[in-house]
Amino acid sequence: MRLLVIHQNFPGQFGQLVTAWACRPGWEVRALGRETAPGLPGFDGLLHYKLARAPHAQQHGYLRQMESATLHGQAAARAMLKLRDQGFRPDVILAHPGWGETLYAKDVFPDARLIHLCEWYYNADGQDLGFDPEFPISFDDRARIRTWNALHTLNLTNCDAAVSPTHWQRSRHPEIFLPKIGVQHEGIDTDSLAPDAQATVRTRSGAVLKAGDPVITYVARNLEPYRGFHVFMRALERLQKQNRQCHAIIVGADGVSYGKRVRDATNWREKMLQEVKLDPARTHFTGKLPRAQYLKVLQVSAAHVYLTYPFVLSWSLLEAMACGAAVIGSDTAPVREAVTDGETGALVPFFDVERIAEATAGALEGGSAWAARRLAARQLAQRYSMQAGLAGYDVLLAASSPKVGTPIP
Repeated sequence: MRLLVIHQNFPGQFGQLVTAWACRPGWEVRALGRETAPGLPGFDGLLHYKLARAPHAQQHGYLRQMESATLHGQAAARAMLKLRDQGFRPDVILAHPGWGETLYAKDVFPDARLIHLCEWYYNADGQDLGFDPEFPISFDDRARIRTWNALHTLNLTNCDAAVSPTHWQRSRHPEIFLPKIGVQHEGIDTDSLAPDAQATVRTRSGAVLKAGDPVITYVARNLEPYRGFHVFMRALERLQKQNRQCHAIIVGADGVSYGKRVRDATNWREKMLQEVKLDPARTHFTGKLPRAQYLKVLQVSAAHVYLTYPFVLSWSLLEAMACGAAVIGSDTAPVREAVTDGETGALVPFFDVERIAEATAGALEGGSAWAARRLAARQLAQRYSMQAGLAGYDVLLAASSPKVGTPIP
């Protein structure tokens, strides 16, 4: 098998898969990533590409993302031409096409089977855009998103097969393309994700928090409204008034992964700290953490709050469940696919600050009901194991049908 894996930020979601494939006898695995891609330890088959130029500042607002995608596609195609000139011709190309890298892949390798990871297809209604009344969308937003979907439609037209990590994410794509899209999560490392009764976390202030303490955790790549950071902070203010012993560990950077930047503050953390009054001695912002420290945070959690717009499901939710955390999740479609209210966690309305605080306080108190939920959450997380992800992707690479593995119920 000759396999080419493409991801702007390689390895992205494909890290554990590439690690497994690259070790197989008879497999030749190469990868493409932008010059900023971090790469994968122990894997030397990565070729970086660089854009010929930046998108024009004066480009029409609806077309800026499409111009950027064209530039990514051009740069990736030139890198693929180099691979072809060196004699590498893949049997399969597996790619995250969200930035445009595979627009011209079939022009370079017409005989390769092109498989796309389809994370998302934007819509102006019924999912993330316009979900939050604090941030209404304009007509220009709608028009820009409709134009941006031109890339995703091209991607779906060009690929031979596609895969989405969850049923919800698959369902967002146009019905005409659904027969092409299977469902398979990439998998999380359930072998290393487990409860640890001895786990401790030392905060920047010097406080030492351990498993069994009343610790509330919140995790996001960046602290922003798409992952409910603004709602969580309001709920935390109520919780700290009700429970004078609880601590909160908040993991995430101050950038923006999704949505828009805040206008009247440096970042969303600063913005929310201007709005709510929290006890700084019991509120611990960590920024981004090395993985080992991040896992300790999940292992000391007595109540893990996961809020999200109707959008892509985060790995952090599944990892928290695998660590046996008591999950309080937003009652939004992507979360309902992983969390069943009263069985594997608690589901609460995304905007209901009082209900979020109440459910989190209940998890802090623990008891037999929450012990059963934590155990059930761990058991469900096993369905998303690395082994299950690898098996499903193996079927995808080999099959002529997009039906991938056994869809997670």
